Amino acid sequence: MINQIITILETIILAYLSVQVFYLLFFALAGKFSIKKHFPKAQKLRKIRIFIPGYKEDAVIIATARDAIKQDYPQDLFEVVIIADSFSETTLNTLKSLPIKVVEVSFEKSTKGKALQKAIEATAAVPVDIVVILDADNHMSQGFLHAVNDAYEQGYQVIQGHRTAKDFKTPFALLDACTEEINNNIFRRGHVAVGLPSALIGSGMAFDWNLFVSYLKDIGDTSGEDKELEFRIVRDKKDVAFLDGKYVLDEKVAKTDVFSQQRSRWLAMQVEFLEKYFIEGWVQLFKGNIAFFNKVFQTYLFPRVMLVAVMVLWLIFTFIFASEHFNYSIGLFLALAFSLLLSIPSKWYNKQLLMAFLQIPGAIISMLKAMLKIGKARKQFIHTPHGDSEH
Repeated sequence: MINQIITILETIILAYLSVQVFYLLFFALAGKFSIKKHFPKAQKLRKIRIFIPGYKEDAVIIATARDAIKQDYPQDLFEVVIIADSFSETTLNTLKSLPIKVVEVSFEKSTKGKALQKAIEATAAVPVDIVVILDADNHMSQGFLHAVNDAYEQGYQVIQGHRTAKDFKTPFALLDACTEEINNNIFRRGHVAVGLPSALIGSGMAFDWNLFVSYLKDIGDTSGEDKELEFRIVRDKKDVAFLDGKYVLDEKVAKTDVFSQQRSRWLAMQVEFLEKYFIEGWVQLFKGNIAFFNKVFQTYLFPRVMLVAVMVLWLIFTFIFASEHFNYSIGLFLALAFSLLLSIPSKWYNKQLLMAFLQIPGAIISMLKAMLKIGKARKQFIHTPHGDSEH
């Protein structure tokens, strides 16, 4: 009887792991061998507003603002709006000296969603066509606003840019950058290749202004406003374009303690949306909304670092107990490794990448710490600091 129970449990665990690995493998292959989509040059230049919310981001926000106003888009057709939450007076004064708009906000519980709502209220009197959302450390590559406008002219009301690493300050930052590119290949490039909407990231995003205003209503206190927006978008069966190769440069996490803080917030969001949309995901599937079910299905998945850790532990277990699933488990682990390695840009394969891989045990420990903080992350805003110097 005990052996039968163990066999059943092994089968269930293996089935769960297999679904995750083959899901990643399918989209990794789709992304790797897809043809990059190029949008024709737009015939009309739209008005664009750039929202850059920040909470205690004095170290990076001035450099970001100065970079944003240098975009090669007609100056009279785009506006930069800094949403300043808990900035120092010195930083605010410097920002106000720039040709940008500063919206000061303060909340008992700060969230990006509430900050964006305040910014909408402060700028609604001046209409625009498109709104771009950046993080406080993001720098747009030249031509990014033109690329957004090109996609918009082709009918896309929601657009995700290609967010990538600004630099590799430490081996751990390179590992974090690899994670970003893996997600770009699987959840953006790969999904678009098979006709599904690109996943949103939280920054480097662009929306039709009116659509954004309507979707942001009643966003609530969630720290995952981008994911909530995503669920609302796919529920309405709207497509999301991916600007592959049109970069928004993002500062990657250089230290394990910051990584743990960031991931605890992300894990909390994953649990939140799993609870919120689990049932509706199946309802939408039976209505034929595959994109919505796919988005809910992603909340069932382990984060990539954790999946690697679980697979290693599973291999050790099946080896020690001479399980009949050992050989299959080896193949499954190799399939997972292939999916992840395939998604890392080939130009990154060098000695530094090897040093980054050596940081994986530290990343796993950080993820375990993050899991212990999920409850705290769901109750209060956890800030991920950027930068290490004043600009």
